[in-house]
Amino acid sequence: MENRGQKYHRGRMAEALREEIVALVEGELGDPRIGLVSVSEVQLGPDGKTARVLISVAGDEDEVEQSLKGLNAAGGYIRHELVGRLAIRQAPELIFALDQSDQYGGRIEQLLQRIQKRKR
Repeated sequence: MENRGQKYHRGRMAEALREEIVALVEGELGDPRIGLVSVSEVQLGPDGKTARVLISVAGDEDEVEQSLKGLNAAGGYIRHELVGRLAIRQAPELIFALDQSDQYGGRIEQLLQRIQKRKR
């Protein structure tokens, strides 16, 4: 069982990672494959050695795929920059994944609207 202090630290670290990754992606990465990307959440693993970076990309399927490839290619540079900016010994391994919560939210809205129509 994890104590409250460790959980709080992991939450603060995940937020600090998110803020720095946002700054790097928006301003410093010059990869033309990376389109309009926004970092929605960083989920730090229980051991702190991996971090799942949830992103949303504006565009079609091809732009999403290209942006993910570009971010994965820049993962080493991003980790290197995180070590310097956050003054940590070792940055977690970054796993970039598409945030699909918007799609799930839209589907839930459709289902709720169907229920409302049936009640009438």
